[in-house]
Amino acid sequence: MKIWLMKSEPNCYSIDDLKKDGKTQWEGVRNYQARNFMMKDMSLNDAVLFYHSNAKPPGIAGLAKVCRLSYPDYFAWDEESDYFDPRSTQEKPIWHMVDVAFVKKFDQLISLPKLRLTSELADMKVLQKGSRLSIQPVDKSHYDFICDHMIN
Repeated sequence: MKIWLMKSEPNCYSIDDLKKDGKTQWEGVRNYQARNFMMKDMSLNDAVLFYHSNAKPPGIAGLAKVCRLSYPDYFAWDEESDYFDPRSTQEKPIWHMVDVAFVKKFDQLISLPKLRLTSELADMKVLQKGSRLSIQPVDKSHYDFICDHMIN
């Protein structure tokens, strides 16, 4: 099992939305490295730290898991979609997505400032300067520490 941190803006799609829906498509990723993580590296039941980005404060809001492997992001073909990309076609899709399922909402958000103050997480990718990827791998030791010591 691999572990991922996946960022979503809570005003667009929050952990509460995922809890209500049960699962969702992780559409709209338009970064090649993040896309490649979904296409080549994700497996069914991989763990996901669901991260609220562009929030005050940003942080980890809960847990999810990958419940469907990579498939073409068909929003790229929809001219009405915010994620439309005329270079992507059904015959040659550029962008892909996975589905994620709700696992748990944390009682309290684990804020980015709190993560930064935790020495055991100092080398976590989300804490590195310039780390802006919407999907990033997480070391098992970091995941275990968060689950064992930071969740109420």
